[in-house]
Amino acid sequence: MSDTITETTKVRFGMSSTRELEIEVEPGHDIATEFETAVSKGTQILWIRDTRGHRHGIVVEKVAFIEIESARRRDVGFVGE
Repeated sequence: MSDTITETTKVRFGMSSTRELEIEVEPGHDIATEFETAVSKGTQILWIRDTRGHRHGIVVEKVAFIEIESARRRDVGFVGE
């Protein structure tokens, strides 16, 4: 079997309602810049697509904090010798 390596970036949004939403996005997806742009333009909802292709609508004014964990490598499948 061939080994597949998948890289993801995990993004966690702290919401003002004391809840968190954690989304894994593709590497290179600059959530910080997208969020800052949304705030400066007065955008109400920021849409983000995760690694599974699901879209998530984030109500910008409800975000209390954003924590961005750098991309990490994950081995997927069996590692043969």
